[in-house]
Amino acid sequence: MSVSSASAAVPVGLLDRERIIAGPRFNRWLVPPAALAIHLCIGMAYGFSVFWLPMSRLIAGPNVASCATQGFTAALFSTSCNWSVPQVTHIFETFIAILGISGAIWGGWLEHAGPRKAGVIAALCWGGGLVIGGFGVSIHQLWLVYLGCGLIGGVGQGLGYITPVSTLIKWFPDRRGMATGFAIMGYGGGAMVGAPLAVWLMRHFASNGAPGVATTLMVMGVIYFVVISAGAFGFRVAPTGWYPSNYTAPKVARSGMITSHHVHLNRSWRTPQFWLIWLVLCLNVTAGIAVISMASPMLQDVFGARLLGIDSIATLTPVQKAAIVAAAAGLVGLISLFNSVGRLFWASLSDKIGRKNTYYTFFVLGIVLYCLMPTWGHLGLATVFVLSICIILTMYGGGFATIPAYLADIFGTQMVGAIHGRLITAWSVAGVVGPALIAGIRQWQLDHGVAHNLVYDRTLYIMAGLLFLGLICNALVRPVNPKHYMSDAELERERSLQHESRATDAATSARGGFGGAGWLAWLAVGIPFLIGLYIAIDKAAGLFG
Repeated sequence: MSVSSASAAVPVGLLDRERIIAGPRFNRWLVPPAALAIHLCIGMAYGFSVFWLPMSRLIAGPNVASCATQGFTAALFSTSCNWSVPQVTHIFETFIAILGISGAIWGGWLEHAGPRKAGVIAALCWGGGLVIGGFGVSIHQLWLVYLGCGLIGGVGQGLGYITPVSTLIKWFPDRRGMATGFAIMGYGGGAMVGAPLAVWLMRHFASNGAPGVATTLMVMGVIYFVVISAGAFGFRVAPTGWYPSNYTAPKVARSGMITSHHVHLNRSWRTPQFWLIWLVLCLNVTAGIAVISMASPMLQDVFGARLLGIDSIATLTPVQKAAIVAAAAGLVGLISLFNSVGRLFWASLSDKIGRKNTYYTFFVLGIVLYCLMPTWGHLGLATVFVLSICIILTMYGGGFATIPAYLADIFGTQMVGAIHGRLITAWSVAGVVGPALIAGIRQWQLDHGVAHNLVYDRTLYIMAGLLFLGLICNALVRPVNPKHYMSDAELERERSLQHESRATDAATSARGGFGGAGWLAWLAVGIPFLIGLYIAIDKAAGLFG
């Protein structure tokens, strides 16, 4: 028996890539809601802070004297002491770090396995990880929470994050930025949907004065498993050579920044372009995530009583102090909103002005805003200060959404998902460095007598300096040397590993109408997103109330 006939005899599994090559009646606009379903679920990562305080209040009346000296290692296994907020917040850093690592490790496998199989595994890891973490909370074992939510959940984060990228870019060669912007907008908006749901569930499952954290994590784990799995089964991959009707390929002559060739994963990370774009993302994210991590205390420290039009904080009543905290919480709602919307806006704009120019805009505008924010604080211009933060956060989210299309322009589309998987290790680094940098500088200045309303001045100037380095890195990005392109034989082999030879005729595939299925798919993801959007705007209203 020949090799070809033997391979043809192998049955195609339910999750295999060759099973989901699009047929003639498929419509490409069914792919973005599948991607959104996954990213709205894993985007709850940004809303995990709603668990920190409730997780520190699970045990009533512990021995305060003995628990006060409990270190992190002891807390991992203790069943008699409440966990401190710093002891649980490292869960966020853990799954963000694992997100990048897992994307780097399994990005190449994902290209061959396809988005359905990767999506289902992401559902098992993120949903199952939350269930394991909830069980850990129920028996008060912090190490189990780190294992479930942090390590296993982090793998689900990584696989879920990169799963739609390659598929979307191949479906939308005419709108690469917009397509990835839709999906990655979901990650920015996941907290708008998930955080209010988590708060409601914790109240609903509260018992004997203790918040229902354990049951909430388990319930959300099950919900996310179902929704991510549904998204994974909604994926179809484009046949080789497929293009939308009336499509005209972009002219490579446009600064040579859009290639029609392809670079293999194993060669891409050895090019200077990969590491320059890695730094571009890392520096942009470091500056943005630093603001996200300290937005609420920053607003309170810089403006304090002036948020209410009062000069001295010493004269504030408890009700007025609560109003300041509520106003700062409104900023958190605005951050979620602008982080999410900015992903679609900037990524779509990059289709018109180019990826490199989009990042030029991020860095130049960001430098100006970071340098002006201390002045806004000194002048008491709270509204302008908040508006600056909102614009910065659109560019933070826009950086994430634009980077997959940037990679596709530079390295081609064949292995862009795998290359993107390795590149998001920049996010893992920035997710640790940014918050640590701003918190460390703030604390050092407070320890040395700097007034609360001045402790962020130096930090904001440092962030502007990081963006200036990013500007230089972006300017140095050039087209890849042709010696790195895959040969025809290498490209054919890579496509055979993806079983693309089983595809139907590209000229007749995926020409179906939108239909009722399309409307249902978009409503299924659109309604929860709009509810989250309403809640975020409602919270933000407190900032201006």
